[in-house]
Amino acid sequence: MKIALAADHAGWEWKEKVKAILVRLGHEVIDHGPSGTDSVDFPDFGVQVALDIAAGRVASGVTVCHTGNGMNMTVNRVPGVRGALALNAEMARLARAHNDANALTLSQKFTPESELEPILRAWLDTAFEGGRHERRIQKLTALEHAPESSDSEY
Repeated sequence: MKIALAADHAGWEWKEKVKAILVRLGHEVIDHGPSGTDSVDFPDFGVQVALDIAAGRVASGVTVCHTGNGMNMTVNRVPGVRGALALNAEMARLARAHNDANALTLSQKFTPESELEPILRAWLDTAFEGGRHERRIQKLTALEHAPESSDSEY
């Protein structure tokens, strides 16, 4: 599978570890940076992952920042991307199974290094369940095109 990857300076160390895990698991990784720990702005890097997903250049993406919140907010701004912050393997599994997440965000601060591979494996090895969850994904997609009025049923 081709997977886009990015971080900010506060997630760079985990990004490098994630890249090594993904390559070892047989995935092709498109690394959007950064190349070190010099201060950068997370939206500049996270958006590249989201745009790759939305354009179909990759099957999915992984982003990393200090808490995970900034990167997750970034990827979820791009239509067609369903990003999920996972702090453990169960969150990652449910993000795929119930929410069909195509972007995974990790926190370097709150995720122990020993949990990186279990989280990645849970996310990569889990299929979307569909069924009752499908209508919810359809509603998320509809929100991408929702009118600006709060009176709308979108």
